Amino acid sequence: MGFDKNTIIGFALIGALLMGMLYINNNSKKEYDAVQKHIADSISALKPKVDTTLAKVDAKKADSLKNAKKTAGFVQDTAKSKLVMVENEVMKITFNTKGAQPAIVELKKYKKFDSSNVMLQSGDFNKFTYKINTGKGTAETDVLNFNALPIVVNADKSQTISFKTGDSTGGKEVVHQYTLRPNDYMLDLNIITKGADLFTNNQMNILWQTEAAPTERNKKYELTQSNICYVNGDAFDFEHIAKSDTKVLKNEVNWVAVRQQFFIAGISAKNKFESASIDWNVPTDSAVFIFRSMVNLKLNVAANSNSALQFYYGPSDYNVLKKYDNKMENIVPYGTGMFSFVKYINRHFLLPVFDFLRGNIGSMGIVILLVTLLIRLITSPILYKSYLSGAKMKVLKPEVDALKLKHTDKTGTMDQQAFSMDQMKLWKSAGVSPLGGCLPALLQIPIFMSLYYFFQSNIDLRGKNFLWANDLAAYDSILKLPFEVPFYGDHVSLFTLTAVITSMLISIYSMSSMQDNSNPVMKYMPYIFPVLLLGVFNNLPAALTWYYTISNTITLLLQIFIQKYVINHDKIKIQMAENMKKPQKKSMIGERVAAMQESQKKLQDLKNKTNKN
Repeated sequence: MGFDKNTIIGFALIGALLMGMLYINNNSKKEYDAVQKHIADSISALKPKVDTTLAKVDAKKADSLKNAKKTAGFVQDTAKSKLVMVENEVMKITFNTKGAQPAIVELKKYKKFDSSNVMLQSGDFNKFTYKINTGKGTAETDVLNFNALPIVVNADKSQTISFKTGDSTGGKEVVHQYTLRPNDYMLDLNIITKGADLFTNNQMNILWQTEAAPTERNKKYELTQSNICYVNGDAFDFEHIAKSDTKVLKNEVNWVAVRQQFFIAGISAKNKFESASIDWNVPTDSAVFIFRSMVNLKLNVAANSNSALQFYYGPSDYNVLKKYDNKMENIVPYGTGMFSFVKYINRHFLLPVFDFLRGNIGSMGIVILLVTLLIRLITSPILYKSYLSGAKMKVLKPEVDALKLKHTDKTGTMDQQAFSMDQMKLWKSAGVSPLGGCLPALLQIPIFMSLYYFFQSNIDLRGKNFLWANDLAAYDSILKLPFEVPFYGDHVSLFTLTAVITSMLISIYSMSSMQDNSNPVMKYMPYIFPVLLLGVFNNLPAALTWYYTISNTITLLLQIFIQKYVINHDKIKIQMAENMKKPQKKSMIGERVAAMQESQKKLQDLKNKTNKN
């Protein structure tokens, strides 16, 4: 086939056209791909990003939905918890619909060290919960969302608020019905349950958790005054909260309470708890809380039953607690340990006198002064007998010194046994009892200890100021030290100084009238004891150190007055001289003591003779 010129030009143009079309098509594809990529990137940018947070939320939601299915309608995850507040004249309680439990408890009439109201419950740690069977699993009530019903005001002015939850079929139901009475610190709780098998083995396992926030200025001292209290087997007892520990109560438990110096949170059951286990934790840093407690309680219940519980949130006040007639008044430590008997003196004598005086006198410091003055006047006859015995001993001092010389050999060694026998004979012939000064002092110890417990535990002293003390329930401080002195503290308490100085004056005055002050150790006794008191008293409440100051001052004045103006020393000498002339009748005990001393003397003489040979 031949190609002419036109044919060749035509093929060339067709080739060029094809090449142009291929070039154009190739560029167009690149542009198209770029456009498509741009579009894809734009669409991708508009899509929501998937991150781990949402994934966790979705997982949590899935778990919640799974749990909701497991609890058969008791848990409503879409419902938000609400706070409902009920109050009376003395306290305000805020309930959380989640768990239908008290979330915040605020006392209206008491202030913390920072002037804010005392909060006996606040924060997530505080909890009241128990486990129920839902039909498809178990659930703790503190995760259940209850419906709050309207507050009802009853005929006696008490307020009742109810919280209700149940399953989707209506076969099972739980109602928490709280009642708060006017001017009352006790909160009633009726747990009304409907449906079978809500509780395994018909036993409600309750967990009650409390966190004790600091309410006083001296947190360390507040901890030393804090206790776990309970009535176990109808007997009251308590545990000191000094360090983290556990207590198991196997007998029936009426109630368990947490006391932090002046305030109490407690739980009780009308039909008593079967048993209880108490754990408490004391942190190294008490900035947020001074201790936490976890109480596990077992309560026997029946199907479709009404379980009556009570919560106490209020002061550690004997007069308030006594009216509940459940032994909670024992929480107020008016006498413990070997001095537990003095609580009866405080409850039935000191407290009525104190209440009468504070009802008529505005200054609490003056009330303490009058109470102390009254006690010292009542005990002055005992003090008189003690000083009278001391005066008799002082009269006999020359005769006693003569006996010492009689029974001291040339080397300066005294026959102590022979001296004691002759001294006893001298005392008996003069009509002097060696216990005449000791017994009156021992009889004053219960009074001393009762006042110690009383002024340390009475909540009415809290927040009351006197002279330079801002709070009689805490130590007074006239100077804050830039460092802490071991066994003393980081402040200077003026009432402590006055108590120590008056105590030292009593010791010095008493030493001057002692029969025998030749012992070098005895010369330092007036200073040793007050120095020890300086460290012990410096952190005690101002009410106590003010009481000791008054008591010491009154004692010193009475001692001087009795010895100088009441006791007739010349008359005592005459009377003792007449007693020595009378024939002595030995009592049975006296004869036995004399025989024992005589026997010991013979044995000693025999031993000395044997040693010489």
